[in-house]
Amino acid sequence: MNGNRVTRSVSGLPRHVGGLSLIEVMVSVVIGLFLVIGATTVYVNSRKTADDDETIARLHETARYAISVIEPDVRMANYWGVVKGGPFTNKPSQTGSNSPALVGGTGAANCGAIYAIDVENYIAAGNNSYAFGATCAANTGAVTSADTLTVRRAAIPIAAADATRLQMCTTRSSAEITLGGACTGDGAEIHDLMTNIYYIDQQSNQSATYPSLRRKSLVAGPAFQDVEIIPGIEDMQIQLGWDSGESGQAVQYVNPGSAVLGSGGQIVAVRIWLLVRGETTDRQFADSRTYEYGDRYASNGVVNNLNAASSSTKAYKPNDNFRRVLVSRTFFVRNAKGT
Repeated sequence: MNGNRVTRSVSGLPRHVGGLSLIEVMVSVVIGLFLVIGATTVYVNSRKTADDDETIARLHETARYAISVIEPDVRMANYWGVVKGGPFTNKPSQTGSNSPALVGGTGAANCGAIYAIDVENYIAAGNNSYAFGATCAANTGAVTSADTLTVRRAAIPIAAADATRLQMCTTRSSAEITLGGACTGDGAEIHDLMTNIYYIDQQSNQSATYPSLRRKSLVAGPAFQDVEIIPGIEDMQIQLGWDSGESGQAVQYVNPGSAVLGSGGQIVAVRIWLLVRGETTDRQFADSRTYEYGDRYASNGVVNNLNAASSSTKAYKPNDNFRRVLVSRTFFVRNAKGT
């Protein structure tokens, strides 16, 4: 059988009509199969690449949003309305000051007797710890080795006297902490006092296994209110830009708690690192990178758990299937002396 058959033309004469042999059909099927497999492979790989790109884009978007919340707050630190940087007529460090009495017995004292009103320390940071006590506990539990950041300032809008809020009465020559008290003097204005504490919680409103960036804010009461800013922030590390005088320029960046911060000068900048983690694992990806940032150095050791008691100052090597991005930004304080 040769694959040809004989038919007759219209004239009645015989003619040969060509066809495909079984071998030719099989070769065609195999070639078609290879083309389908190739096209499918290209599609699957392209889809995987697109999904990976989307995941990374979402991580960057999370980081951008977190920074967009923290940055304007830091930049406005030490803003007190009419007067710049004080002097404060009833600051907590002043002998015989009545300002600590303003928070006594209220929720504003939960994070410390004067923590809400320590206006001279307009920027404060905790190094590898969350040390505010049981009455100012984190939402579910702070990430053990993450830093905390506190910003103190006055709100920009002028406010009316409010006996439920800690406020700043500012004139052209001084500022005073009040709780609904009278505010008089040259150009006197009332502004709500803002004290914001940023920290990393082990959980989020979205999932018990998904960390988040949270903030405790001074609100009416007076009291602190804890709210989630955004899920997905796994770690935060802070360094403070220190100016030895009043030039407004950072001469060095130091970790929170550094002895240099107690030697005078002022904080003029905040450098922040945020480690952002995906919510779900990717079984085709393994994060075996070693992350060094802030005061985390591989020379101090490497850990795979940021909640371990010994994880402070050590580099982070997660060895899991989550995708991550590490971002860093430096914010300058607009209201520091010399600026």
